[in-house]
Amino acid sequence: MVALVVLGPGDQGESGWVEAHSIAEVEELARAGHTVAVTPAELATAALSAPSAAGTGEVGTAADDEAAELTAASLCAWAGARVFRTARPEQVRLAIEMADSLAGRRPPALTRRGLA
Repeated sequence: MVALVVLGPGDQGESGWVEAHSIAEVEELARAGHTVAVTPAELATAALSAPSAAGTGEVGTAADDEAAELTAASLCAWAGARVFRTARPEQVRLAIEMADSLAGRRPPALTRRGLA
């Protein structure tokens, strides 16, 4: 398995990586054994531009865009993507590490024992 890789927007990927454009595609390619690369901002933009059930038609703020990108990165990490292209590398790395900890693929950075 390839270690987690977070690239900047202009960084070139390796030839063996396969780009996915949806969560379903990430799952399918990861299950087939490919190293999956994603751009969470594109996935988030596609999800935000889709018609919502509420139909309000409101435009999101920059904070909404960041939250959507981090959510997309977490979902892709959970589904098996290992390469992420983003303009927010530190925030995306934290979101991915959290998803990997929750999935049991890496130990949490900090554990505490609750005493009640």
